[in-house]
Amino acid sequence: MKMIQTICLLAACSFATGAAGAETISAEAIQAKAKTCAACHGEDGNASASPMYPRLAGQYHDYLARALHEYKSGERKNAIMAGFATTLSEAEIQGLADYFGHLPGKLDDLSHHH
Repeated sequence: MKMIQTICLLAACSFATGAAGAETISAEAIQAKAKTCAACHGEDGNASASPMYPRLAGQYHDYLARALHEYKSGERKNAIMAGFATTLSEAEIQGLADYFGHLPGKLDDLSHHH
């Protein structure tokens, strides 16, 4: 699992670097930012004990990046996410979206709920 996360981090960093032009970001920086997310979204991105926090792992990169942009701009309203997202650079947004998008998700449909 550790190796998969490292590969994902490296991929995220290379993508983020290309997407942001001259801005570079290290795998360590993405990992540090992702640790902040773990407080609400779980260490593996599959949410904590509280169902009010969405799962990030396995989501589409574009969805995650757009959500972070919307929190940053204020288009999406959440005081905690706005406080976090407003500090992110474009490279960090792209890197986090790629990182969480590549983690194994536990997403499912509602067919097993009755």
